Amino acid sequence: MLPKLPSNLPSHLSLKLIKTYCDSGDLRRARQLFDKITNPDVYSWTVLISAYTRRGLQKEAINLYTRLRDREIQPDKFVLLSVVKACATSRDLIEAQQAHKDAVMYGFHRDLLLGNAMIDMFGKCKYLEGAKKAFQDLQFRDVISWTSICSCYVTCGKPRMGLQAFRDMRLDGVRPNSVSLSSILPACSDLKCLNLGREIHGFVVKNGFEANVFISSALVDMYASCLCIREAELVFDTMVHRDIVSHNVMISAYFENGEAEKAFVIFARMKNEGSKLNYASWNAVLCGCLQSGRTQQALGLLAEMQDAGFNPNQITLTASV
Repeated sequence: MLPKLPSNLPSHLSLKLIKTYCDSGDLRRARQLFDKITNPDVYSWTVLISAYTRRGLQKEAINLYTRLRDREIQPDKFVLLSVVKACATSRDLIEAQQAHKDAVMYGFHRDLLLGNAMIDMFGKCKYLEGAKKAFQDLQFRDVISWTSICSCYVTCGKPRMGLQAFRDMRLDGVRPNSVSLSSILPACSDLKCLNLGREIHGFVVKNGFEANVFISSALVDMYASCLCIREAELVFDTMVHRDIVSHNVMISAYFENGEAEKAFVIFARMKNEGSKLNYASWNAVLCGCLQSGRTQQALGLLAEMQDAGFNPNQITLTASV
């Protein structure tokens, strides 16, 4: 049981204590003290809602914001920013739309920081129209704005529109960063857009992004999707750092291009080197075996997968059927 907290503290002391509790992660005491304040100001609401969001308690953050609205307290952009982040993480589209509506109502929708967060929020909720509206409302757009809308198009299954937004970003004089590049390369993969993929690869080399494992993995996938396995192989072999994702991508690339033996070599190397295989690793090699007619080998791998503590998931079962 929590110790009894002091009552009737001056508001500035209550706020100081709430901040102290929030900073230390003791949100129960922070909330207990907050609830004792008769008329908390908007800054007090901001402190607690932000703390909930930072600690991954999205539902609590959204519920507290609902209480603020019920009291007809006008939020500031910092409260909205925390709520938007909570909605993005929880993928709560209804609350996301309400947060956006409030931002428009109180005139914060043109703020760059909040606008970028709302584009990302709608992207994570896979609500393209909301993301487009948040993007269009911005008076000024930076690389984060453009990257978020490009990523949203790709995530929502509109790779062609994502590529167009990427071109518009370049025409607008905004220089892509590593996140922009790794976000748009999947669109090149989906559309088998080899020329643009090679153009992006040239930009990556020219600007020193080769060491970025996310970009390199996306390049491997792009070349493999465009049936350029030698170029995919070259990118993979020259990677300074390879993570589990890059290995999985290369395994799938070899299988897709009819070079199963090379895929098995990489998979065996991963096991011998003690790499932490994940579901994607097992599914990549299992699907590859089945697609190449190696049924008995697939059954052996399925048993080995279960021995390693990985029960077949939906992807595994679908491939097996």
